[in-house]
Amino acid sequence: MTALSLLEAGHRIWQQLTTKLRDERGDVPGWVMITLMSALLVAALLAIAGPRLQDLFNQAIDRVSGLG
Repeated sequence: MTALSLLEAGHRIWQQLTTKLRDERGDVPGWVMITLMSALLVAALLAIAGPRLQDLFNQAIDRVSGLG
């Protein structure tokens, strides 16, 4: 192989790789929506179960520290 043919082969591989990487970026608005929906779900669960989780945590800390 000559240096020119190696260069052309490298260029073709580079073009294929960059095209594939561009295609793999994904749907940015979709990922933003998934992130926001996940955050809202966590906030809703925390609002519903927050007081109970806080009570469980306080009981566990009290038992570990010998207060309960």
